Amino acid sequence: MQPLENAAPGADPDVAALDGLTVVLVGIAWECAHAAPPEVSFPQSRLLLILDRLGRVPSSQLAAAMGVNASSVTRLADRLEALGYVVRGRSPGNRSVVTLEVTETGHEIVARMLERRQAALGALLDKLPPSQRTAAAEAARQLVHAAATIPALGPAAL
Repeated sequence: MQPLENAAPGADPDVAALDGLTVVLVGIAWECAHAAPPEVSFPQSRLLLILDRLGRVPSSQLAAAMGVNASSVTRLADRLEALGYVVRGRSPGNRSVVTLEVTETGHEIVARMLERRQAALGALLDKLPPSQRTAAAEAARQLVHAAATIPALGPAAL
């Protein structure tokens, strides 16, 4: 096996391997975001993916899930609402709380992005022999589970 090109000298080889995988996975996420219409930016695509997973939520909860401040969510949602991909509402329990929800058109965009991502990940796994594919999938499950136990790394949709 070739050494990873960007690994720092003396770096832990396991960490370097994960760093290389990160580059691949971010590249797939970036490419799959292009399944959204051209007027939807990568951060807006990320908002749609996370909001689609969460369902109708207060914008403050969406901001927390994205790891950004509320004003960032407001700016991203303004454009997505103008395009008809999200809709704002009010919380029934507290009318001062603004909620966000993906529209049907927004759900269609998310479905296209996820379909493209699944195809890209499947093609990547198809490059491995069956035993390595199974091992890679199991390692991925374990890493996702471990990340969920670290607040700063918890699962956020991309």
